[in-house]
Amino acid sequence: MDLKEVIGLGVAGNFAHHLEQAGELKDFENIQTETPDAPKGIFPFYLPYSDSFLGIYPIGTDKLTLPRYEANAQVEPEIGILFDIVYDDQRRVIDLQANAFTTFNDCTIRKEGAQKISEKKNWGPDSKGVGNQWIVIDRFEKGGVMDHYHLCSYVKRNGVMHPYGVDAPLLGYSYFYGRLKKWLMEKMNEQEDFGPLENIAEHLKTCQYPPKAFISIGATAYADFGEKNYLHSGDEIYVIAYDERNDIADTVQSATKVILHQKVQ
Repeated sequence: MDLKEVIGLGVAGNFAHHLEQAGELKDFENIQTETPDAPKGIFPFYLPYSDSFLGIYPIGTDKLTLPRYEANAQVEPEIGILFDIVYDDQRRVIDLQANAFTTFNDCTIRKEGAQKISEKKNWGPDSKGVGNQWIVIDRFEKGGVMDHYHLCSYVKRNGVMHPYGVDAPLLGYSYFYGRLKKWLMEKMNEQEDFGPLENIAEHLKTCQYPPKAFISIGATAYADFGEKNYLHSGDEIYVIAYDERNDIADTVQSATKVILHQKVQ
């Protein structure tokens, strides 16, 4: 699926313990949330038509290119959802219609002194990764296809496969389905430029009010290897979404499994 005309947004802090493990909790100490488990905010990682660094298309499929400068990069294993955006006459977002989901690597560099989340997210082509297929969302609510999916991730280094993120059910997201959708629309309309966050309504305007958004809805907590190890050239990344009713060892071609496989350059 071609995402070059689609705004790319991410959700920060939608899975318990991820921000603490990533060393980013302090960045959000002045951000007020409606509940203790609420995500911290939305950030952009790709803005079509933008003249800034965020206008560079960062999403690859089979390779991850590390920054040319020295940087500590970690996999951020996520589910990405393709939404149709519905606007009213004042160009406010009044609906998000979930179409399909896939696996996503919202790879992040741990960059000292970064003022905004987005500064850690897009350093050029192939700084992100998207899965090999999409699963159609029958309904974005309890009882739908996403109820049965889990997300897991691995890094293969020197021939050894290491769990990178914990194996987690999608229902384990702090905000999901209707609660997430309502929160996303609120942040797309109302989020201010404050601390590490940015005004998303202004970005929508810059992008000429795109009809679709690809939104990564939050990274899982890290397994021990993922928390302690940054990516090296030669590593292989696997981010997998699988239907828990089937064996994860099913063939790669399984229609109930989505795999992102990237080689680190």
